[in-house]
Amino acid sequence: MKIAVLPGDGIGTEIVAEAVKVLQVLDLQFELESALVGGAAYEAHGHPLPDATLQLAKDADAILFGAVGDWKYDKLERHLRPEQAILGLRKHLGLFANFRPAICYEQLVGASSLRPELIAGLDILIIRELTGDIYFGQPRGRRTAADGHFPGAEEAFDTMRYSRPEIERIAHVAFQAARKRDKRVTSVDKANVLETFQFWKDVVSEVGLQYPDVALDHMYVDNAAMQLVKAPKKFDVLVTGNMFGDILSDEAAMLTGSIGMLPSASMNSSNQGLYEPSHGSAPDIAGQGIANPLATILSAAMMLRFSLNQPEAAQRIEAAVKDVLAAGLRTGDIYSEGTTRVGTRAMGDAVVAALNKSKG
Repeated sequence: MKIAVLPGDGIGTEIVAEAVKVLQVLDLQFELESALVGGAAYEAHGHPLPDATLQLAKDADAILFGAVGDWKYDKLERHLRPEQAILGLRKHLGLFANFRPAICYEQLVGASSLRPELIAGLDILIIRELTGDIYFGQPRGRRTAADGHFPGAEEAFDTMRYSRPEIERIAHVAFQAARKRDKRVTSVDKANVLETFQFWKDVVSEVGLQYPDVALDHMYVDNAAMQLVKAPKKFDVLVTGNMFGDILSDEAAMLTGSIGMLPSASMNSSNQGLYEPSHGSAPDIAGQGIANPLATILSAAMMLRFSLNQPEAAQRIEAAVKDVLAAGLRTGDIYSEGTTRVGTRAMGDAVVAALNKSKG
């Protein structure tokens, strides 16, 4: 099992180190190979996604990814910014389906900003289409400066587009995922305003006819954003486009108490996947040893389940995380009175200890 390890920038190096540490105590044989990506790769090679990094990712069975980005790169031309690395990986590897589970652990009910009765037992899955929509529409805009900004420009624009095959394949992913859960899909769109999403709604409805055992409803994105806060447990699987999914999944992250708890998986049609925490590189806290590594550790568990066919190992990691939370250990983002605040490394060590204990 070959895993490409791409820590990236900011806290990426710290949290990925803890996930690797967890993987290494499992009784499994991994080939782990690391490479630079994002701002770190730009500094070393002049590009956020060097050819060698891309080739490593292509050759791997799965990719464990940290985070990319830093404010100091904001004045670079857009194609050289760290964030272009993740867009490039999605494009070159065909990573079209993003799974973002939002699960509220029993021990963290009090960490959410919502009332406990609204989020206790929360377990929803947002499936975001990754390779279409406005992020990849052409043209991307009209610039009048080399740094990617628009001094004196009269307009800028991006085009939103989706093809039938793109919508069909993500819809199938959503319905198949729902079959393994509560058999409910909510398709999120803006069909009342955007032609692209009237088309989306029509195609998803057609695909839904092939899954008579799964209930399908449609919801405008503004209402979905409201309902995620008002009554989040009414949802099971949400499927939506690239931009709406980007926004809604971050909103859902905060229902659980912290975005530091949310893993994600980006999959292609061959089950090769890129696994990363839903949060960013957080350069403001990088190097301080206080970042929450649990989202990355849980992303590694998703990697074992979806790309490496090791569901039992995935379950062991997830159980270990629950044990650590039950023991009252918390990084600062999920800390509350009566619990024990720990740093990044100590949290990773605690998960490793729980895994070792579970061996017998």
